[in-house]
Amino acid sequence: MKKIAYFFICLIFLVSFTSCVTQGAAQAEEYYSIGMAYFEMGKFYEAEMWLNRARSADKTMIASEYNLGRIAFETGRYEEAARLFETILKQDPDNVMSLKAAAYSRIKNGDIEKAEELYSRVLELVPESADDGFNYALVLYGLEKYEESEEVLNKYPIALEEKAPSILLLARTQRALGKVEAVDTYAKWVIVNASTVNTQGLYEYAQVLEDAGLYALALEQYDTAIEAHTRDTETLKRSMIRFAKARLLLTVDPENEEGIDEFTKSVEEGFKDIEAIEALQSDERVNQYYREEIQRILDRIEIDVEEEIKEDSEDEDEENEEEGDEFGD
Repeated sequence: MKKIAYFFICLIFLVSFTSCVTQGAAQAEEYYSIGMAYFEMGKFYEAEMWLNRARSADKTMIASEYNLGRIAFETGRYEEAARLFETILKQDPDNVMSLKAAAYSRIKNGDIEKAEELYSRVLELVPESADDGFNYALVLYGLEKYEESEEVLNKYPIALEEKAPSILLLARTQRALGKVEAVDTYAKWVIVNASTVNTQGLYEYAQVLEDAGLYALALEQYDTAIEAHTRDTETLKRSMIRFAKARLLLTVDPENEEGIDEFTKSVEEGFKDIEAIEALQSDERVNQYYREEIQRILDRIEIDVEEEIKEDSEDEDEENEEEGDEFGD
């Protein structure tokens, strides 16, 4: 009798446990669906709350962690995003989507070496992926592994015929390696990229042409870059392009008045790289009269820079005094 009672107790427990497990799995799927609905609406805080609940169940764990990684990435938490994607990889090392996501998160986080390792694994699994090949080559370029970057890019010849970013990256890689082929590759990029304005690329192409001694073509590209440039950035300003053109004219065609005119315009537009101007002023290829003019302009720039530094220092002192007064109050 006791054995029968014990059997029924065990049976009831087993049925209850199975029911709870089934119910728990179904509940986790509901949590996941709610979380993804919030994700699609861009409500990341709510999405994270529900996806964190869903990740507790085996059935929805990997999908939840992947999408939690996407949310972390979208909100600029790149280190956290990488960790979430890499957690999935510990369980599923061949998960290509997570490998790509982790690699891109590492790029955004500045961990280029880790990104290289991840993209290398992606290409082992999906060797035919030109997009991933480009990303891997880009990482290698960032690590200054130029030969390896060029080697990866050359594995995808179709991309190098049709895709402007791949062609431009190859051109930059060849330029870094000092290869004359860079001239032709930049020229191909200009043709393929004709519908899109990329002043940085045009500026680089002009520099490569100048380095190759193709001065007339270089001047044309500098003019194209100046005309196409619509917005200054930290890395490229119109005044920088204009100065490059001026330097070329002043050193290659010393009697041409256009060179000093371009130099003056570059300064008027804000070019204040004293070191670059000093190098130009001391270049013996420049006409002596123009060297004297450059020196006069350089003297004026140095005075302006000193005044700016003085004004910034005074402003900083005033701000500190105001903060001190507020603290005293």
